[in-house]
Amino acid sequence: MTVLIKIIQLLLALSILVIIHEFGHFIASRIFGVRVEKFYMFFDWKFSIFRCKKVNGAWKFKFFCKNEPEKYIKVGDTYEKIDINTLPEDDWRRDESSTEFGLGWVPLGGYCKIAGMIDESMDQAQMAQEPQPWEFRTKPAWQRLIIMIGGVFMNVVLAFLIYIGLIASYGEQYISTAEVNKYGITVDSLGYNLGLRDGDKILNVDGRYVEDFSQIPMVLLLEDTKYIDVERDGDSMRVELPADAVNQMIKARTTFFSMRMPFVVGGFANGSYAAKAGMVERDRIIGINEVPTPYFQDFKKAIGDYRDQDVAMLIVRDDDTITMTVHVGGDATIGVYAAQMLEVSTKEYTFWQSIPRGFKKTGKELSDYWKQLKLIVKPSTGAYESLGGFIAIGSIFPDSFIWEQFWRMTAFLSIILAVMNILPIPGLDGGHVLFLIWEVVTGRKPSDKFLERATTIGFIFLLMLLIYANGNDIIRLFR
Repeated sequence: MTVLIKIIQLLLALSILVIIHEFGHFIASRIFGVRVEKFYMFFDWKFSIFRCKKVNGAWKFKFFCKNEPEKYIKVGDTYEKIDINTLPEDDWRRDESSTEFGLGWVPLGGYCKIAGMIDESMDQAQMAQEPQPWEFRTKPAWQRLIIMIGGVFMNVVLAFLIYIGLIASYGEQYISTAEVNKYGITVDSLGYNLGLRDGDKILNVDGRYVEDFSQIPMVLLLEDTKYIDVERDGDSMRVELPADAVNQMIKARTTFFSMRMPFVVGGFANGSYAAKAGMVERDRIIGINEVPTPYFQDFKKAIGDYRDQDVAMLIVRDDDTITMTVHVGGDATIGVYAAQMLEVSTKEYTFWQSIPRGFKKTGKELSDYWKQLKLIVKPSTGAYESLGGFIAIGSIFPDSFIWEQFWRMTAFLSIILAVMNILPIPGLDGGHVLFLIWEVVTGRKPSDKFLERATTIGFIFLLMLLIYANGNDIIRLFR
């Protein structure tokens, strides 16, 4: 059921993103008088689940049908257009100015087929005809440029609007670094190798105080951090990070430090051994069989040695310290949920205040993802090994459908789609933009044959990237 919920959320988010992205191309095309032949959610290879089009002033609908016949027939090495006047009155090919809207069956995106443009459809027949005034190729370069960036622009706008709504509705919640410093941090082996220690209190990163504690790992990863100032055992000291710190962080793929908290009972699971032994909420566990466990991570390290055993646990209850015998399960648990001991800070915003804040949030997400992308294309970091496909994307959604989390993930994916699409790779919007900028600067338009070959090469590259990313997902499933 959990997997199904994640799949539903992923498909819903992708549907929204693709429709908004392609609508950007669609509306820009219509503004400049360019015909849009097809507007599709998902790809309609061979047939469609649903399609509709206005023919002779009336809407026509079809379900689960093969694609419409082509408007061109191949004669030798050339293509000839069918005489539409010889076609039946209800034939969709008669009305060329109307857009066909539809739902394909291959859920890998969607497309907007713009007349007179070399795109993923690779419609050589149309491009072989005499250019028409309503076609993309006959419009000025600046208009074609706006049409091509329309999709990316709409994805950025969507993320901006979502962040405005989230900030106005929920504010911004976070645990401050100052709050975490009540107990300090706990580190894993990577954090230890980088020079951090359990109990360190982070003062600043490269001289910069980071208010939101959860943002510190991202700052360390993306900002080429040289040092961290910490308080250790009451003294301030500087932890110099090694030159390959970023490489180590990427390869480890773990959050190498986290918040340290005392283990205070917040609740019990069904059949809890701790509850049966007499433990109650707000009890604080500070030891197991005379092994001190002042913090939760200490407890986690120690409990693994006592599977399927009865242990003596030292408990602080109110002002008393008591000992009770508790059975430890085979999975090294006692059926207790830890209470949140750190205060969550909340910043409230009015609707009007959320607008500039949403703009800033969108800009930061764009900047951060661009920096992550630069790490991926640097072979020395090994970040390319972390590339993921649909499984990785789906896994970021929560196990249950929560609208706040869904919209946060959708906004984040919208940012990713915008950045990825603007990359100067033929077959993506950024590839078209690259050639258009070349045309504007040099005054020379690349030939259709060149654009066809470049697009083919681009699609081959993107297909290989798609296979690699999804292959990584499959490999991780068996690790």
